[in-house]
Amino acid sequence: MRCEWCHSSNVTNKKKTAYWELPDGTRALEITDIEAIKCSNCGMSYILDNIIEEIEDQLILIHTRELPASISYKDLMAKERLLKRNYFKGLSEK
Repeated sequence: MRCEWCHSSNVTNKKKTAYWELPDGTRALEITDIEAIKCSNCGMSYILDNIIEEIEDQLILIHTRELPASISYKDLMAKERLLKRNYFKGLSEK
């Protein structure tokens, strides 16, 4: 794997905490223990696009009112979905 910023191969996997605005804009949520990449060359620490997409889809597909202010990535992804998939994905791209 290479760093998306400086293209160095000197990267490691790590866990990261991030803050996400809920889709309805009512509040932000702390999500802990998200799989991330840390580059020892440029110092960047970032979450891969596919993980970001998974989080955003999950926040659309669950009851966000029931979420605590802080939740782990694993617990967030384990929440029961109201819909099987995000039927709105791609609509804004047309």
